Amino acid sequence: MKQFEAGKYDVIVVGAGHAGCEAALATARMGHKTLVVTMSLDSIALMPCNPSIGGTGKGQLVKEIDALGGEMGVNTDKTFIQSRMLNTAKGPAVHSLRAQADKFKYHTEMKKTLENEPNLEIVMDEVVDLINDGKVIKGVITRMGCKYHSKAVVLATGVYLNSLIYIGEVTLNEGPNGLGYAEKLTDKLVDLGLDMRRFKTGTPARIHRDSIDFSQMVIQEGDEKITPFSFMSDDLKIDQVPCYLARTNLDTHKVIMDNINRSAMYGGKIHSTGPRYCPSIEDKVVRFSDKESHQIFIEPEGLDTKEMYIQGISTSLPYEVQLEMYKSVKGLENAKIMRPAYAIEYDCIDPTQLKISLEIKGVENLFSAGQFNGTSGYEEAAAQGLIAGINAAHKIEGKEPFVLDRSEAYIGVLIDDLVTKGTNEPYRMMTSRSEYRLYLRQDNADMRLTQRGYDIGLVSEERYQRYLKKKGEVEQELERLKTERVTPKEVNHLLNEMGASEIKVGLSLYEFLKRPEVTYELIEAIGKGAGEDVSDEVKEQCVIMTKYEGYIEKQLKQIDQFKKLENKRLPEVIDYLSIDGLRIEARQKLDAIRPISIGQASRISGVSPADISVLLIYLEQMRRSRGGKDEQ
Repeated sequence: MKQFEAGKYDVIVVGAGHAGCEAALATARMGHKTLVVTMSLDSIALMPCNPSIGGTGKGQLVKEIDALGGEMGVNTDKTFIQSRMLNTAKGPAVHSLRAQADKFKYHTEMKKTLENEPNLEIVMDEVVDLINDGKVIKGVITRMGCKYHSKAVVLATGVYLNSLIYIGEVTLNEGPNGLGYAEKLTDKLVDLGLDMRRFKTGTPARIHRDSIDFSQMVIQEGDEKITPFSFMSDDLKIDQVPCYLARTNLDTHKVIMDNINRSAMYGGKIHSTGPRYCPSIEDKVVRFSDKESHQIFIEPEGLDTKEMYIQGISTSLPYEVQLEMYKSVKGLENAKIMRPAYAIEYDCIDPTQLKISLEIKGVENLFSAGQFNGTSGYEEAAAQGLIAGINAAHKIEGKEPFVLDRSEAYIGVLIDDLVTKGTNEPYRMMTSRSEYRLYLRQDNADMRLTQRGYDIGLVSEERYQRYLKKKGEVEQELERLKTERVTPKEVNHLLNEMGASEIKVGLSLYEFLKRPEVTYELIEAIGKGAGEDVSDEVKEQCVIMTKYEGYIEKQLKQIDQFKKLENKRLPEVIDYLSIDGLRIEARQKLDAIRPISIGQASRISGVSPADISVLLIYLEQMRRSRGGKDEQ
C-alpha cells in the first residue's frame, strides 16, 4: 500500500461514537485543530442498542457532561421523543433523568454539530496503524494510505476492534448493524505493549410496529412536565410518544431452555465476559429460574420508522428460535422481526493501564475512551470522551491533567473505578457506585462543574452567564426564605386539611420548608412564593438545599476527610518495589497502577490500611529528606 502525507493536526480522534464525538468537540472548542477518522459517516453517534439517553446513574453523567460544556445533553434535548424522571418515589440523590431519543435524528443532529465545528474535520477511513517514535505517538496511518500527523491521538474505537457478531450458530465478522470492523489496529496496540482482552455485549431484536398488539400491554407515558438534560434548554414541549410494558412467561422460558445449547454463549462459542447489569434473556432465565416472568419494554426507535426496540430480551439464540421466543410473549404473537438480536464480541483494554487523565501508561500522547476502556453504555463513553479530549488538549498545552475526583462528579467515580480497580466485565455506572450521591445530584451538576468547565475554556460565555444568573438567583431566594416568616394563622388551616400538625409560633419560610409535608407549592398557596420571575429550577434547588441541609452538611464533612487523603500526592517516580514494610501484593499493585494520591492508593484492591500507613511514613521521610537538602 502506497502511503502519502495527508495532513497535520493537533489531535486525531479515532472513532465517532459517543466517546469520539465528545472528545473531538472538546479539543476543537478548546482551540485545537482536530481530525475525526470514522469507518462510516453513517455511524456518527450511532445508537446500535437502545435509543435512550440517561437512566439510573447515567442521567447524572449526562448532566455533568452538559455542565462541563459537552454535547450529549444538548443533542438529546433536540431529538428526544419521550422523557421520564426515574426513582421519583425516592429522594433526590437517586433521581435520574431518562429520555427516549429518535436514533436517526440523534445521529443527524450530532453529525451536523461536528460538521459545523470550525476547528474540526471528519474523514471516512479506517485507522490501521499508529505513527510512533518508540513509545511516543505522532499520528495515525489509515487503510487508504493516509499518514496524518498529530500531537495527540484519542482512541474511541467502541466495539469495532475484531468484532464478531453471534446469532446462534451464525458468526459474522462485522460491527453493529452490519457495519464493518477494524481488523488490524489491535495487533499494533499489542506491539506498543498494551494488554488486550475480549468483552461482549448484545442487543435485542427490532420488531415491526404494525405486528404488535399494544392492547395487551401496559402503556408508559412520558412525564407531563419535561425536565431538560441540558442546562441551556428552557421549557421543552413536544408531543411525546408512549412506550409499553410486556412480560415474558413460562412458554417463553421453555423455548429458551429447550434451545439453550444453541445460544452462542451457552453453546460454548463465546468465552468473553458480558455486562452483569444488562444480562441476556438466557442469563435471566438460567440465573433466576424461580421467576415466572421478566419485564420487557417496547420502545420506538424514532418518529420516521416502525422499528420497535424490545428492551430486556437481548439474546444470541438462532434466528428461528428468536421468532418462536418473541411470539410467545402476550402482544407479540404476530411479531415480525426486522433486525434479529445478536451478541457482539470485541477487543478492549484493561483500564488499569490508564492514567487518571485517560492517557495510556507507557505510551506518550495516546489517550483512550469509551467501550475500548472496558465500559458499557453511551453515557459512560461520552463522559470518558469529554475527559480524554480535555486532557489531550491539556497535554498539548503543557498543562496539568484535568481530574475530577470521586467527591466532585459521577465522572470522577467512573474514571477512578476504571483506572484504580479495573473491571472484569463491561462497566456500567449506577448511583450506588457513588459514596457522595446526595451531594452529586443531577440537579446541581452545573453548580458543581460549570465553573470548572469555564476555567479550562470549554464552557461558552453564554452558558457561563446563564450559570452565574442561576447561582445568584438561588442565593437570593435562599436568603428570602430565611428572612420572610409565616404565622400559625396563615398556615394552620392548610396543615389541618393535610392532616399535619399545626405550628405553634411563627417560623421563617426556611424552617417551615424543612417540614416533610411542606412543599414550595404550599408556600405559594399562602402568597409567600418568589413569583413567576424565579424559575422552577431555582425553586427546586432551594427546596432540596433546605430539606436536606443536615444530610448535605454531613456529606460535605465526609468529603473534607476524603480530600485530605486525595491531597496527599504521590510522586510519579516512587519505586514501590523497594519500599520496606509494604506487602509483596501491595508493591506489585502500586507499581502497576501508579496512583496519584494516598486516597487513590487506598482504593486499590490488595492494598491494606497497613500498607497505607507505610506509604504515609515513606512520604513523610521523603518530605523531611527534601527539607534537609533545602536547608543545606
